[in-house]
Order: sequence, then structure tokens, then C-alpha cells
Amino acid sequence: MRGRFITFEGGEGSGKSTQARLLARSLTEDGTDLILTREPGGSPGAEEIRKLIVEGEPGRWDVEAEMLLFMAARSDHISRTILPALQAGCWVLCDRFIDSSVVYQGIVRGYGMGMVQHLNVTMFSHALPDLTLIFDIDHEIGLARAKSRGDGYMSRFDKFGPEFHARIRDAYREISATDPNRCVVVDANRGLAEIHADVVNIVMGRRS
Repeated sequence: MRGRFITFEGGEGSGKSTQARLLARSLTEDGTDLILTREPGGSPGAEEIRKLIVEGEPGRWDVEAEMLLFMAARSDHISRTILPALQAGCWVLCDRFIDSSVVYQGIVRGYGMGMVQHLNVTMFSHALPDLTLIFDIDHEIGLARAKSRGDGYMSRFDKFGPEFHARIRDAYREISATDPNRCVVVDANRGLAEIHADVVNIVMGRRS
């Protein structure tokens, strides 16, 4: 039986990575075989491409080059990590996936929401998520959290201005409204334990 594929989405500092780790721990303790992975990255080749995407200054790549880098990394990630795990019956928890491309490159950076969605469906229809959790947080709070981690943990995307991050939040809300069967919005303005309990309830409610 194919494993379940759950993705975690949200703006910078939304806590999605922490919640992915907490859910992985809870599911593992419950006896679920799983892998925890991320984008960009998640396979040796994709991790090499990740360095090109997330390091440097915001203007390092134009949006088309950035989109192509993400697609190359995602293709390697799916073929070498995600699909083998799903086919083996493992659950896959992925910190960012196709919706990040729709939001960051498609909507906010202007490549075109429809264009990115078309590319994702055309290239990756064999590996679409069963459930996507979107962590919604005030962009100023999220950006402050991201910056508090220090320069060593900041990516190119953390360095874009407040308007950029405000548009990210709106874009995720737009995505959740267009695909409510797959996407569930989680209020990330709360404490870790409360959010985690909410995440577990959502996932358990869709386990079958």
C-alpha cells in the first residue's frame, strides 16, 4: 500500500519546519514508518542545487532561472527520495513542496500562478500531496522569528522586504481557498504545543 504524502507550507518563520519534526516524532512513536524531507533538497543532487537557490543575495537569480532550479531539484528529490519511500509504504513528510513554487515564484515574483501550476502538474502529477498543512502567521512576526535565528540561518528569501512577505501570506491563503480538499490552514500565531495538537488531530482525521 502506498504511503501518505503530507507537505508543510508557510511563510518564513511560520514554524512549519518545527511542526514537521514534531509530527514525525509523534507518528514514529505511534509505529508509523516515515521519512522527513525538505525542499529545496531532500536528495544528494537536490541538496547541491539548494545551495544555489538559498544562498547569496535576493537578486542572485531572476525568477525564471530560480524556477528552473527548483524544478530540477524537485525532479531529483521525487525520483530518488519521495517515490521510493511512498512505494515502500512509508509516509513522507516534506517541509515545502509544489505550493512554495506557486507562491514564491508564481504569484509573488510574478512568473504566473497558472504557469507554475501547469509545470507542477505536467512534471509531477505522479507525486502530488495527499494533505498540505499551511501555517498562517502575521508576516511581521514570522519575519522577526526568521531574522532572530541569525545571519548563519538566513536564506535569500529571508532578506526580501516586508511587502514581499506580506504578499506570501496572501498567496498561501489564495491557494488554500482554491484547493480546500487538500489544503488545511493552521493558525501559527499560537504556542508550539497547541499547534502540534491541532496538526495531529488534522492528520489523524485523514489517516484512513
